[in-house]
Amino acid sequence: MRRSGEPETAYVFADEAEFRAKIASGGFVEWAEIAGNLYGTPQPDPPAGCDVLLEIDVQGAAQVRESHPEALCIFVEAPSAAEQESRLRGRGDSESHIAKRLALADSERIQAYELNAIHVVNDSLAEAVAAIGALIEEARLQPSDNAD
Repeated sequence: MRRSGEPETAYVFADEAEFRAKIASGGFVEWAEIAGNLYGTPQPDPPAGCDVLLEIDVQGAAQVRESHPEALCIFVEAPSAAEQESRLRGRGDSESHIAKRLALADSERIQAYELNAIHVVNDSLAEAVAAIGALIEEARLQPSDNAD
């Protein structure tokens, strides 16, 4: 369900049958069931030389890492559980969704370490954005296994 204030184009909603059909046809680069909801990212088709940036959970990151082992995985986390709860409330999530997300937080952090994701604490949005930008720039400088 779209949150209050989100634009109509923020998400594409599908019923469960449509979603599962898209999974079966390979239409998602990743998908997951989180707190009783299905989420997925359509297969990207970027122009040559462009990066693909996904904002996904650790389940999705594990799927991406399987199909794209070279993917840079960054785990962005709130500075504390209390701050995470405050942010979830601030964006208008339901009490049941907040409780489910908080219950998953520790296991998601562990999964991120298992994926060798780089952890960025979002204590200051500007600093987190700068850190992520620097990580992306650094990754671009790494030699590619797909070089011609």
